[in-house]
Amino acid sequence: CVVVILNPKENKQQHIFNTARKSLSALAFSPDGKYIVTGENGHRPAVRIWDVEEKSQVAEMLGHKYGVACVAFSPSMKHIVSMGYQHDMVLNVWDWKKDIVVASNKVSCRVIALSFSEDSSYFVTVGNRHVRFWFLEVSTEAKVTGTVPLVGRSGILGELHNNVFCGVACGRGQMTGSTFCVSYSGLLCQFNEKRVLEKWINLKVSLSSCLCVSQELIFCGCTDGIVRIFQAHSLQYLANLPKPHYLGVDVAQGLEPSFLFHRKAEAIYPDTVALIFDPVHQWLSCVYKDHSIYIWDVKDINKVGKVWSELFHSSYVWNVEVYPEFEDQRACLPSGSFLTCSSDNTIRFWNMDGSPDSHWQKNIFSNTLLKVVYVENDIQHLQNMSHFPDRGSENGMPVDMKAGVRVMQVSPDGQHLASGDRSGNLRIHELHFMDELVKVEAHDAEVLCLEYSKPET
Repeated sequence: CVVVILNPKENKQQHIFNTARKSLSALAFSPDGKYIVTGENGHRPAVRIWDVEEKSQVAEMLGHKYGVACVAFSPSMKHIVSMGYQHDMVLNVWDWKKDIVVASNKVSCRVIALSFSEDSSYFVTVGNRHVRFWFLEVSTEAKVTGTVPLVGRSGILGELHNNVFCGVACGRGQMTGSTFCVSYSGLLCQFNEKRVLEKWINLKVSLSSCLCVSQELIFCGCTDGIVRIFQAHSLQYLANLPKPHYLGVDVAQGLEPSFLFHRKAEAIYPDTVALIFDPVHQWLSCVYKDHSIYIWDVKDINKVGKVWSELFHSSYVWNVEVYPEFEDQRACLPSGSFLTCSSDNTIRFWNMDGSPDSHWQKNIFSNTLLKVVYVENDIQHLQNMSHFPDRGSENGMPVDMKAGVRVMQVSPDGQHLASGDRSGNLRIHELHFMDELVKVEAHDAEVLCLEYSKPET
């Protein structure tokens, strides 16, 4: 129910809280950056508009039954489009200042993404075997009061009609009139003004998930941390973005900036799940499937730099523990540190102060994360499986949700950390070097509580 607004330059966050207590399922900025439109799910989901400065709600529009899959402002700022979930089937165009639906239509398949043309005259929706162009001028010119049917025409897909399209972007600048789509199967497609599939390229990846465009470039997000970059006007392949960290990385070792470009032979990288391009700073923000976020500076795509990054837990956080303060030199962690444990089978050590402590140098991945302990040494729980349609159950086995560390406590002398996991194991880690000293199969089910005895007893 929260929109997080992050300023990477200052590493500060602000929040917009959805007081309706409904989960947010989609959001988009207005072209001038002053508003955010959100879609939600749950009973009678609303499309809401928020003032970014004030963090307050400006408008609320009710026109869906089950949930909103995507929302967008038209570049002219006059209209908002909201696409409902598959069972909702409603596609609405709102004149949001008047709070009326000006045009509407039904879409029976699942829609995953939408994009507006630069001149606001049409927008494109894509999804399961679906690429459709919707024309606004025709629909909204009629001087009728009330809602008119939205005029839509299918993109002509030819032999590619069986694909699931998961990303779409209308061309910008000299590419206005072209539309780019990407499919889960890893195809990048270009449609011309006449909605005809003009050319397509095989991205040579096992799965692709998202794309965004600038005036000159196309960025395609794929599995295994891959982001491919193409020339917009020729679809010529230019470069790959650097990969993020590999899964299971020891952040405390990543002290040199060159560490990002070290490749580990058998390493697995998190899949890219979302991308957005900022044309002003020429930054590309990437969200990966282990819930990590990177902001890359792509001014020169042959010398990409990292502006900001953070590695978060990829699943529920079960417990937070503050490291005790010690006067003398016994402390294993810098003052003001705290620990979190999670269903992703990790315990993470954080410090927000940024105090220059000799033992804990800054690492290149995060300003606040000191260390990650991977309790089972496995990486299978580090990626959130809910996003991709076909990845979670590829081995026919549902991902076991019983993983993770449920409780922990720092020993009174600050030297050890006891933790209990969801399979009943009790572990004790030594906090200087983070070695696991003890592992006991203490219980048959999850450990819900543990506590050290007080030293004076």
